[in-house]
Amino acid sequence: MEFTIRYNVTELEFIDACANYEPWAQKILYEEHYAMMFPVCCRYAIDEEQALDILHDGFIKVFKNIRRYKVGTSIVAWIRTIMVNTAIDQYRKNTKRRFEELDSANEICDVSPDVISELSAEDVLKCLQSLTPGYRTVFNLYVIEGFSHKEIGDKLGITESTSRSNLVKARTKLKALIAMMNS
Repeated sequence: MEFTIRYNVTELEFIDACANYEPWAQKILYEEHYAMMFPVCCRYAIDEEQALDILHDGFIKVFKNIRRYKVGTSIVAWIRTIMVNTAIDQYRKNTKRRFEELDSANEICDVSPDVISELSAEDVLKCLQSLTPGYRTVFNLYVIEGFSHKEIGDKLGITESTSRSNLVKARTKLKALIAMMNS
């Protein structure tokens, strides 16, 4: 990967410049990935302000840990992982764990695709942000990021059944919110 926005440097030289806190390199990295990472942060946040906090904390971690990035791999995926982990860290810090256990949970039917297609991305984001932090985090980790319930449990310090329960409840609440928006 070549970075030619301001200087003609190799990826390794660019990463070294970021690791050495070169302002030009950090600015390029931030500006190139801000627009892609902000929506990721929004999905985990209750509002835009919290999403910006997650984003900025995430970029601080990116700059502190840039030497861990393996040149030649996807820097977008590497940064995205840091953003998701930063959102999880913020969730842990700001929320008392409010998960509800269910011994068993029935799967909820998905909303029809036609109903979803009528909503704007902003409407869907508002629905996600209206979920409790626990439901929103489990939903994002499972549906968007593709983590298993075991992985979610390990990340959040909850049981697999609690993760499943919160996913079912999140889907139920989203279904109700979407139905309400379309009525």
